[in-house]
Order: sequence, then structure tokens, then C-alpha cells
Amino acid sequence: MNDKVIQLMAKMAELEDELRTAIHEQESKIFFEIKGKRVEFESSVKAAHKKLKTGFFRWVVTNRPQNLITGPVIYAMIFPLMMLDLCVTLYQWICFPVYGVVKVKRADYIVFDRHQLHYLNFIEKFHCTYCEYGNGLMGYMAEILARTEEYFCPIKHAHKVLGTHARYKRFLNYGDAADYEAKLEAYRMGLGGKPQVRKS
Repeated sequence: MNDKVIQLMAKMAELEDELRTAIHEQESKIFFEIKGKRVEFESSVKAAHKKLKTGFFRWVVTNRPQNLITGPVIYAMIFPLMMLDLCVTLYQWICFPVYGVVKVKRADYIVFDRHQLHYLNFIEKFHCTYCEYGNGLMGYMAEILARTEEYFCPIKHAHKVLGTHARYKRFLNYGDAADYEAKLEAYRMGLGGKPQVRKS
């Protein structure tokens, strides 16, 4: 990968971060304010939200029957999800310090805040909490696996792959064998929080 491509990718990542921050700040100013772990709405917005809440019995009657029927199947997945959570967390606690890789912060990926929305009833809040956990866990696990891949084999595939992680675009091109060991070591040093050196 040449220097120009690396610089452009770094600039793109920086602009994406800037855009995310700007959008979040705009949303926060319009709708809510974050105070620690609490999300607070203006009193008028909170009152409007409470009026929009669907009561439990009305929710049960108006809900799609297929959602209620498949509920037990969906919620049974909590057991494999929790086992996965335990396994990947243990893996990074044990292996990442040995490799010199910075550990992934679980709290950056698994965030519970939708229960603070007053227009959701307690069943909807429960659903949201489950989804926050499941999707947050997938993001957390994906980042652990991405750092593992960057440590052991930071090489792109020859074939197009959908749903690649954010680190993938910085990987070595398929078949780029020149100075592979030196480049691999540079990736590994970068995972320890030290500046990364990329050779073209």
C-alpha cells in the first residue's frame, strides 16, 4: 500500500470521526443532554414522550402475533450470547497482555440507555435492552477478533468480502510479500498503542 493511499485512508477515518461527533452534538443540543450515564430530556419533551407511551394491554392486543410466538426463540439466544461474551472476554484478558495488544473496552460497545426513553413501555424497554446487549456484544467481539486478525494475519482477501471490520482496509494487499515479516511486526507494535510504521 503506497503512502498516498495510507494518507487518504487516514484522512477519511478522521473525517468520519468528525462527522459522527458533529451529528451527535447536534442531536444532543436538539433532543437531550448527557449527564454521566443519565440521558436527560427537557421537561416538555419528556411529557410529550410519556403521552406517546402505549400501555401494556393495548401493546399486547395490537402487537403482531408472530412477534409474540417467536419471542421464546429470540430470548433463548441469551444463553449462547452470554457464553460467547464470557469466552471472548476471557480470551482477551488472557491472551492480549501476552501479545502486547491493548484490550477492547467492553463499555465502549455494550451501552444500555434506551430504557431511559419515556415513550417505551416496560416490554419495549426490555426488548431494547436485549438488542443493545446482543448487537453491542457483536461489535465488542468483532473488535477483539479484528485485533487478533491484525496481530496474526493482517492480509486482505483476494475475493471481495462483505461486512469487513474497520481495521481491514489498512491490511496488506493479497500477495504483497515484500518485507512481510517487518510489516507484520509494525502492525503488532501498533496494536500495543505505539505509533505504527507502514512500508509501501
